[in-house]
Amino acid sequence: MRILVCLLLVLGGLSTMAQDLDYPDFRSKKDNFTKIRDKDLRSDLASFALAAVDESIGKAVLPSVPVVDYGPNFMKYSNDRITVLIKTGIFLASKHKLMLSEGHLLRIDNKPYYGGIYGQPPHVTIQSITVIVDKDTVAIPPAAYIDLYDPKFSFNENGATRTRNGVFLSNDKHTFYIYMLNIDNKGVEYTWVIRDKQYLQRVVDFGFLN
Repeated sequence: MRILVCLLLVLGGLSTMAQDLDYPDFRSKKDNFTKIRDKDLRSDLASFALAAVDESIGKAVLPSVPVVDYGPNFMKYSNDRITVLIKTGIFLASKHKLMLSEGHLLRIDNKPYYGGIYGQPPHVTIQSITVIVDKDTVAIPPAAYIDLYDPKFSFNENGATRTRNGVFLSNDKHTFYIYMLNIDNKGVEYTWVIRDKQYLQRVVDFGFLN
């Protein structure tokens, strides 16, 4: 799968610049991979995140938690210690405060938003992320995902359903990563970092594909 993804990048090319817009872009880059300073965290992320592909050479793929169930609006991962359940919902513009400029959507509920086509309303929300480690629930604050939209659970390849998402386990035995990728519209990827049964941070990258 890593080879397939890298081939897609080679064919599409990498872009470190956001798309050219004729209206304001309020999206912040403070959560980008390039802002990560922790060397171990950065090394782990480079093993699976497309925005980190330049640093992926020589990185072994991290072990992962298997998918045990999925549907149009959820995906569940589970092993003998960790369970992760991601649920999505439908974006209803009438239930949000939208900031528009000449018909372009710039903010949702006073926040910049990520995913989909910037300037247009998204279609899908992340409704909840439930994480259980050794029977203890790890609280994922809504602020970690409320401004992230249009995740994609799966895709079809030669008649088979596959996913590029994953729950990846760090070799340090203390950290794991919940990862979601959508390669549509120049690419967007979300990673939530869990360490010692606590939510640590998120990593959000966008616009890295041509």
